[in-house]
Amino acid sequence: MAFVHLHNHTEYSLLDGLTHIKDMVRRAAELDMPAVAVTDHGVMSGMVELSDACDAIEKETGKRVKPIFGCEVYFTPDESLRKDVKPKLYHLLLLAKNNEGYHNLLKLVSESHVDNFYYKPRTTFSMLQKYGHGIIGSSACIAGVIPKLLDERRFDDAVEWARKFASCFDEGDFYIELQNQGIRTDAGFTQTELNHELTRVAKAAGLKTIATNDFHYLLKEDAEAQDIMLCIGTGSTVNQTNRMKFENDQFYMKTEEEMREAMKDFPEACDNTVEVAAKCDVTLEREPILPKFPLPEGETEESWFRKRVQEGLEKRYGSPVPEREQKQADYEMGIIIQQGFPAYFLIVQEYIEWARSQGIGVGPGRGSAAGSIISYALDITTFDPLANDLIFERFLSPERTEMPDIDMDFDDERRLDVIQHCRDIYGPERIAHVITYGKMKAKQAVNDAARVLEYPVYVSAGISKMIPNDPKMTLERALAENPDLRKQYESDPDTAKIIDAAKRLEGITRGEGVHASAVIICRDPVYDYVPTKLDTKGGMIITQYDGVMTANMGLLKMDFLGLRTLTVISKALANIKANHGIDIDLDAIDMKDPAMYELFARGGTAGVFQVESPGMRVLLKKMRPDCYDDIVAVIALYRPGPLGAGMVDDFVDRKLGRKPVTYYDDRLKPVLESTYGTMVYQEQVMRISVVMSGFTTGESDKVRKAVAKKKIALMREVEQKWADGTVETMEDHWLNGAERNGYSRKIAQTIWDDVLKFAEYAFNKSHSAAYGILTMQTAWLKAHYPNEYMAAVLSSYTGKTDKIVHYVNACKQDGIAVLPPDINQSRGDFTAVPEGVRFGLSGLKGVGEKVVELIIEEREKNGPFTSLHDFAFRVPGEACNKRVVEALVKAGAFDSTGYTRKQLWGFVNEGSLLEQASQRQKDREAGQVTMFDLFAETAQDDAGEMEDDIPAPDGIEWDRNVKLRFEKESIGIFVSDHPLSPYAGVMAANAHASIGSLDDEDVFHDGRTYDFAGMVADVQVKTSKKGNNFAIVRLEDMEAGVDCVFWSSSWEKYREVLQSEDETGEIPVIHVRGKFERSDRGAQVIVYEVDQLRADGASAGAPAQRGPSALSIHVRSEQFSNETMRQLSAIFDNYPGAHPVTLFIEQADGRKFRAELPVSVNCGSQEMVTRVGELVGSGAVELR
Repeated sequence: MAFVHLHNHTEYSLLDGLTHIKDMVRRAAELDMPAVAVTDHGVMSGMVELSDACDAIEKETGKRVKPIFGCEVYFTPDESLRKDVKPKLYHLLLLAKNNEGYHNLLKLVSESHVDNFYYKPRTTFSMLQKYGHGIIGSSACIAGVIPKLLDERRFDDAVEWARKFASCFDEGDFYIELQNQGIRTDAGFTQTELNHELTRVAKAAGLKTIATNDFHYLLKEDAEAQDIMLCIGTGSTVNQTNRMKFENDQFYMKTEEEMREAMKDFPEACDNTVEVAAKCDVTLEREPILPKFPLPEGETEESWFRKRVQEGLEKRYGSPVPEREQKQADYEMGIIIQQGFPAYFLIVQEYIEWARSQGIGVGPGRGSAAGSIISYALDITTFDPLANDLIFERFLSPERTEMPDIDMDFDDERRLDVIQHCRDIYGPERIAHVITYGKMKAKQAVNDAARVLEYPVYVSAGISKMIPNDPKMTLERALAENPDLRKQYESDPDTAKIIDAAKRLEGITRGEGVHASAVIICRDPVYDYVPTKLDTKGGMIITQYDGVMTANMGLLKMDFLGLRTLTVISKALANIKANHGIDIDLDAIDMKDPAMYELFARGGTAGVFQVESPGMRVLLKKMRPDCYDDIVAVIALYRPGPLGAGMVDDFVDRKLGRKPVTYYDDRLKPVLESTYGTMVYQEQVMRISVVMSGFTTGESDKVRKAVAKKKIALMREVEQKWADGTVETMEDHWLNGAERNGYSRKIAQTIWDDVLKFAEYAFNKSHSAAYGILTMQTAWLKAHYPNEYMAAVLSSYTGKTDKIVHYVNACKQDGIAVLPPDINQSRGDFTAVPEGVRFGLSGLKGVGEKVVELIIEEREKNGPFTSLHDFAFRVPGEACNKRVVEALVKAGAFDSTGYTRKQLWGFVNEGSLLEQASQRQKDREAGQVTMFDLFAETAQDDAGEMEDDIPAPDGIEWDRNVKLRFEKESIGIFVSDHPLSPYAGVMAANAHASIGSLDDEDVFHDGRTYDFAGMVADVQVKTSKKGNNFAIVRLEDMEAGVDCVFWSSSWEKYREVLQSEDETGEIPVIHVRGKFERSDRGAQVIVYEVDQLRADGASAGAPAQRGPSALSIHVRSEQFSNETMRQLSAIFDNYPGAHPVTLFIEQADGRKFRAELPVSVNCGSQEMVTRVGELVGSGAVELR
């Protein structure tokens, strides 16, 4: 006797199934079950993983568990697939019987998602008829059509549907499914009662029955964890009523005995599961499947590949090609052709060539592909691998048979254009993006479990805080490594409950996304090979197998990476062309240009690729690089491993002559000279194994892999046959080969020990050298065209305020002025001008791209704008509405016309300028052309007349704080000045470091107490569950901001200081002392102490003396009019604040009317009080 589980849900039934596939297969082997199926809801995501798990468990246990590939689809009887009402859907189980059935199931599931998705992926009856061959179907659980009809006592209809379903599949391949987990149907039938009815249907329709348990978790004790996971998926809590939940704990992987006991009235249903399993025989095809490259007539892939390579070699090296280069190319071509990959290189070469022809920035190469002279000849990479001592076998060799992997960087803003080009070339049905699956990490599992179990947020936050911030951290490791967490776990039942629940959830698939760069290009429609679906967020077609699985299926996966630096380079070159009229070829720059190395030596590398972090800038200043090789090495070394191992300090000391440069043996000098005798690159390990010990280059890649992965047993115990005929372990071959080549065994042993010690830190030189090219190019641009380059950098971060602030400050440190936008100089993006960099008009709030286009079009057509009035009368009305003009004025875009922002604001809000401009626009559109529009002479007269009507500049500006506040409202940051400028010295004296340094773990250590200084940008008062008030205060300095948490006691103590702006109209500038914390939610400070700072450097220690907090105006009715109210309103608009205004109007009969005006003003402004007094009489103004 035997039994096979045919209806099972894994973690790919997202936040519904808890089962890990490999655990399920292992359990099936333990239970001596001959096969097991995966049938997730609507998807086939786990098929490759199931196949691999069956192979792995067979190796572990010697027991073969056959994989059965299936899906529980959502069936709809609605052939019209309406989308105006929520669809009525039923479950239906489908299993692939053979390879044809597997491919049909791929197509059916893909079509259900891509074409028919509405609430769920929908499968119709006609689709079953179309794709049913080679598929086994069953009636599914009580949510299937047939069980639902029986629950409604419609037996005949159930039989009819059974026959209809059976007609879609091969004879005998549709079954009636029986289950018994001890639950009842909607109508109150027990499952045993329903099963008897289902058996009657099967008999009437001439069908067989099968028994399933529809399990969603592996073991009975997993039921609670699965219930918690359901709550996570539905946003509910365990004690919530009327939520989705399973009725009992019977939905697990039962033993054969348990299944036969549950189905004791239907033994044949259990027997038939073995019959179904025997029918199912699918082998996943995994041979490489490359797209068909569009070839010129008369060419084969091999002939065209050879022709393009030879053309490229002659272009790179001249004709005839030098012997060394030609020999290397012939060798590489032989391997590529032998392994069947010419089409791969042609495909990559074609879309890179197309991208460059369209002006799309393309990177110089990345990864091990840069080690291939073929890549260089085909313009896939842009630097010579032989000149840079790179190794082809690091990329591809006879011993390395997997498909090549060439990742390419493109201009971030044009990457999708390249992918669309591939769709055009190969067909949209042959292109798909790649899905990603997010696993539940330790901290997330704790937070989710605590919420579902209804613990307060602070409880989970306290536990999460004790879990180290390591992406690979597990709860078991955290308990082992943090004694405080272990102690709390063992002593606090609540902590134990949360962590125990979280452990069951940790590692489960929590959600899906789309890979940032990976794209599948297929020979045939993608759904012939992998199931597809729609990305519900972006609408693109994506695979249901992730990148690893798709590659394992032999499909061509290309990574089209978007690199911001290439966008920056494209913008910088355009800026240089616009300002200087020259085209720059960055591939031709002098790599020995002193200006670049001076930039590196002074650490002026903000915005320079790969070398702009604070730590990297310190390193560059310390080591003073003077050649390209130094930059390549710095990129490879500046990582936690080499830094922690002392490799960086050793490298610097050797370079600067503080330590002697040695090479173990002088014969290894050519290998180690560029890194001053230190082993920095994986290629150096490979090269030493070849030069010293006689490994072939292909064998040397085996050494690299074994050493990097620390496969000690493989290296020391496993004998292998080597190319020279010897049979010995890898370590022995290293040592014996060195002796055979005349090297000292002692030296060989020393090198071997160093290799083992440092190999995990060794970096891929091909990648470092490629990125080093971009580092040099961006450094060259910044050194020679700093304004144009930094304008490009800032433009690439449009909309990201924190980054804009960072680079604005970096510009100031580099002596590059960052200026407010200017109506006559600024374009849409940040604009390079002789004086520095100007903000772009597109970055202003309320000014859209279309408005910017209209402004620039008019400016370029008819010359600069001479005034706001000139602007208003010239640009179309769409670009001259009040919202746009106010944003331009507040940002300072009209400063260059000679008027203050305050006077311009008055033109907009107190006069009729915009109304006149609007009327003129309407007249034009109506065809009422004025003399001004028709005749130049009259135009000059009218222009002069218009100029006479424009008031002269009065030189009166808003007070500094109002001006800056408006500026920030429009631009998003302070540009012309900063409210904290007068406090720069006192802040520096009171703060540990700037808030902009929070991300630097060398400056701020998690959990320590630090001093901070800045202004109070925002105060959010909240109430805890205990009813206590606390506050989240945003503290900002001139670089960045951080959230400061004031718990109830500190809030009550310092609230007057923090909210003093309400009283004084002045933003409080404070010194804060508190504990700094990093978490997955960001950085924050738990505040202990606060002092108010004054610009003169004295700490106030207490809130400033209260000023007036309200304005009252007393007038007689005969003195008051609509015009008076309009003028008051205009005054108040210029002095915004937090103070209310009350108007008292005294009637002739002595009665007084009181009105709270819908404005808030700054009562601290004496200028405002004076202006109101001038309007209504000084005695009518009262400050309270």
